[in-house]
Amino acid sequence: MTYSERKEKEIHLLYLMEHKRLYSLEKVANDYGCSVRTIKRILTTLRNEGYNITYCRKSNKYILKI
Repeated sequence: MTYSERKEKEIHLLYLMEHKRLYSLEKVANDYGCSVRTIKRILTTLRNEGYNITYCRKSNKYILKI
């Protein structure tokens, strides 16, 4: 995965979380053609960049809190 591909995926993940549509990491990983672990690494990177990303157990989805 190149740097530009990774940044593109980060932007798309942020979009999904902003619109509360990130339910399944497995589905996103299949759509991107990568592993679930890679998606988790991208989420960790985004958290380290200062984004407030949480997982809601009630609705079973990742949420970006502003």
